[in-house]
Amino acid sequence: MEGLIMIIAFDFDGTLVDSYSVIEEAFRRALEKHFPWLPFKGAFAKILTKMELYFERPKFGNHTGKIKQPRFFKTKFARTWFEERAKLTKPIDDSKELLKKLKEEGHIVISFSAEDFLDGMKEYRLKIGGFYELFDDVIIFGREMTLCEAFQLVRERYGNEIFVWVDDKPWRFIGRGDENTEYVWYYFPPTAKYVTKEILDQIPHLHVIQDLWSIFDVIERIKSERS
Repeated sequence: MEGLIMIIAFDFDGTLVDSYSVIEEAFRRALEKHFPWLPFKGAFAKILTKMELYFERPKFGNHTGKIKQPRFFKTKFARTWFEERAKLTKPIDDSKELLKKLKEEGHIVISFSAEDFLDGMKEYRLKIGGFYELFDDVIIFGREMTLCEAFQLVRERYGNEIFVWVDDKPWRFIGRGDENTEYVWYYFPPTAKYVTKEILDQIPHLHVIQDLWSIFDVIERIKSERS
């Protein structure tokens, strides 16, 4: 099993990059650009941040269907906020080097994440952050396809190889995948607070990591267990 090739799929926000700690500052910059006359911009940025983080809860992130773009996110203000957020976002755990290392070892490395509320923004942020070209494939669900359809697309393109799914939002794992799927929950504090024992108990083949480079330990464990 030493040469076993796997499909390693990574979520983006909260897994490869920290785009959460910059939400408030991105809102402040967007307010400054579009509403320079507005007093108490810092306070408004905090309120908008709380609203944004509310939608990170499990009940909003199952992606069982296709989500239409909310009207608010068609505004120039929303676009500026996303663009500023992209500029401020930082990689986690030297994640770009991690992706390169996985590819060097022969694995298929894909981006497997949900579309932002603004159409095309996830691809834009992947490119701005310097991640897009590091992947063998980029699959974005939530708008044109559901999460389940995205998984089926992976199988159509890459066959029945072991699929290692890395995400900081483990509720997405529930009821998805197949017998050749291994689920890796990356513990990211801003979203980990929404994870419960009830959620984790529903996930087979679950691995938990607190730094991304531990994915290599997970890979070796999978090889051992499946040999």
